[in-house]
Amino acid sequence: MSDNLSLIKIISKDFDIQNEFTENQLHQAMVDAFAYLVDHDFPKLIQILYKADVDQYKLKELLENTEGLSSAEVIANAYISRQKAKVETWKKYSL
Repeated sequence: MSDNLSLIKIISKDFDIQNEFTENQLHQAMVDAFAYLVDHDFPKLIQILYKADVDQYKLKELLENTEGLSSAEVIANAYISRQKAKVETWKKYSL
């Protein structure tokens, strides 16, 4: 299974996304989803980040120190990065 499909499989546990997304489309979908959650369902946002094991201290630092990106973009980048790390770990230990 390709890394992008593995990534989509993990993310689809938290979000309703299509399997045909390119990496750029997936990123934009995550930015849009996190923008919605920031504005409309903050408890769900926290739940998703906790479940994904996104480091809260690192995320807080990124939100405070990243310029030129919206909060949703920073959160999406952190979330996707964490999910990619999981894919890499699974690949490493599934051989």
